[in-house]
Amino acid sequence: AVDGEVHPCFVLNNKGVFYLYYFIPDSVFERMKGRSFPEGCEISKEDLIYLKVKHYGFDGEVHVGELVVSRKMSNVVSDIFTDLFNIKYPIEKIRLIDEYDADDEASMKDNNTSAFCYRKIAGSEKLSMHAQGLAIDINPLYNPCVSYKDGKVSKVEPKEGEQYIERDPSDPRRIKRDDPCYRIFIDYGFTWGGDWKTKKDYQHFEYSK
Repeated sequence: AVDGEVHPCFVLNNKGVFYLYYFIPDSVFERMKGRSFPEGCEISKEDLIYLKVKHYGFDGEVHVGELVVSRKMSNVVSDIFTDLFNIKYPIEKIRLIDEYDADDEASMKDNNTSAFCYRKIAGSEKLSMHAQGLAIDINPLYNPCVSYKDGKVSKVEPKEGEQYIERDPSDPRRIKRDDPCYRIFIDYGFTWGGDWKTKKDYQHFEYSK
């Protein structure tokens, strides 16, 4: 039973590190409604799953975080965060974006790692990969999304991440091509926003299978 609900699909993943729920508990969904899951959301609640994940914080201690992702990649995400945990990869915090009223800028500014949030791509009617539960942003303050115009930086998200644009190889919090975080996500079928041409979204991994 979870939050008073009896459900057969509540399991500890096969590597013994994370709890994966093949549903969203009512208490969690109440936190999401009107925030990451707004009225008129075109994604079905049944297409999403909820995970509780262990991770090492910047303080070197073990913490427990929460993620909502697409059912399509539930086992993959469980294995990814197991592998990150096993190499003690530092992730400052993993909270549902609902704790920030689904405000992506506020979540990024607080360096919060998150996944599902129903929203459209800025300036378009197309759903973002986050809206489909198919993308994860890792340590976004230290891995900002950088837009360019005429070869110059035109926008940094979050703006507080401007000082972290450069990929300093001595800073383990900054994701770089072929570093451990990059390698783990790529090996599980994700693509990295840091490889994009028109902008560099260093925090962003999306499921491409």
